[in-house]
Amino acid sequence: MGKGRVEAFTDGVVAIIITIMVLELKVPHGEDVAALLPLWPVFFCYVLSFINVGIYWNNLHNMFHTVQRVDGRVLWANLNLLFWLSLIPATTAFMGENHFAPVPVAIYGIDLVLCAIAYTILAAALHRLHGNDTAFAKALGRDRKGKISLAIYVVAVVLTFASQWIGVALYVLVATIWLVPDTRFARVLEK
Repeated sequence: MGKGRVEAFTDGVVAIIITIMVLELKVPHGEDVAALLPLWPVFFCYVLSFINVGIYWNNLHNMFHTVQRVDGRVLWANLNLLFWLSLIPATTAFMGENHFAPVPVAIYGIDLVLCAIAYTILAAALHRLHGNDTAFAKALGRDRKGKISLAIYVVAVVLTFASQWIGVALYVLVATIWLVPDTRFARVLEK
């Protein structure tokens, strides 16, 4: 089957996820800068999550651009990823509203781990469907960046119980790694 509907559905779900996150932001009570200070944890978490959701949306766009079709496995793998991404607004709010307490930071990280695993499953389903000698397979390569990110997320969750700031710093590190444009798919498509 064609890939157009899964792309449109994914775009819609990602847009809703981002909308839900921004609706969680509260209007400050006051008109000076001091009124903003109590909201910094929630705003920081929003920015981090917006970047993470944006990274997934960008990567999904690039992946689906290199494939020709989808099947039932790909549809379910994509839904799996969208499920874990849809929890990001809740885990974001939990972490921000509790001012980076260890358990909310760990739960946020667990959601990131599950998103990364789901992304890996989706990539494997697309690879299985399209084979080794395709633009998708060549662009994905060994996906070192994805595997390193998953490992950092797991370490971050564990270290959160030693210091939640280590966990937060590692989540920021992974987002920063992905902010560097990933040109794997663009290079393959140019050829």
